[in-house]
Amino acid sequence: MPTLIQQVKNRLDQLSEAEKRVGRYITRYPELVPNMTSKDLSNKTDVSEATVVRFCKSVGAANFKTFKLTLAKELPLSEEDLTDFSSLKKNDAPYDLFCKVTQLNKQAIESTSLSLERKQFEKAVRQLKDADKIIFFGVGGSAIAAIDGSYKFSRLGYHSMMIPDFHQAAATTPFLSPASIFVAISMSGKTKDVLQLAQLVKNKGARVIAITNATQSPLLKMADIPLCTPAVEQDFRIGSIASTMTQLNIVDALYLSVFHLSSDLLIEQYREAREAVIKFRR
Repeated sequence: MPTLIQQVKNRLDQLSEAEKRVGRYITRYPELVPNMTSKDLSNKTDVSEATVVRFCKSVGAANFKTFKLTLAKELPLSEEDLTDFSSLKKNDAPYDLFCKVTQLNKQAIESTSLSLERKQFEKAVRQLKDADKIIFFGVGGSAIAAIDGSYKFSRLGYHSMMIPDFHQAAATTPFLSPASIFVAISMSGKTKDVLQLAQLVKNKGARVIAITNATQSPLLKMADIPLCTPAVEQDFRIGSIASTMTQLNIVDALYLSVFHLSSDLLIEQYREAREAVIKFRR
């Protein structure tokens, strides 16, 4: 199946002159488009916003937002993948790498706003708020976000846990209820332990929230609530860098959203907890 950019190239000759200007700009600067508004693109191509919308429909997208989301999923995050093993051959100074990693993480987080669907995120917040138990699970680099999520939601007073051992996690599933939530975190969405646990959870009638890539993720199809991360790294890589940042960003946003829906009593409990911690500072 041709990519979106290839579809644009294939249909250029069939477009009006104004739409062709939009198409040529997109094929020349595809990496800029996901962060633009329709007004930005219309200004860059000297056409009306209505022309931008017509162009999107001409190439098969319902609207400009849908076009941007599809394009963002297809584009590599950066021309230079710092987590690729080929980067070991380059002679970047340590501070240069620091700057590149900072930019990489920044781009990854910004791309998440395109891959994540608002309705699904708001649904996840509502489900988490009313949960009786919350289990976070991830392996490898994804375990970092799972640990962070478990810690944060426990501070909200939830029965929240991250169980690193698969067999121990599986042993908890008989005690789940339809009000329980399993937050499955996996960049590829293909990790067997995560998929098997998600299936066990669904068998008990509990709900699965998946934080996983927007494309080619079996976990995405299993999830009751998919929270999509952009494809920011290759599966075979030096380590999880940008992908971990996108996962942590979603976890932080879920935590703050649920916190904002909590009662004033929780703030008092936070104060009590802080005072207790301060007493034990060395």
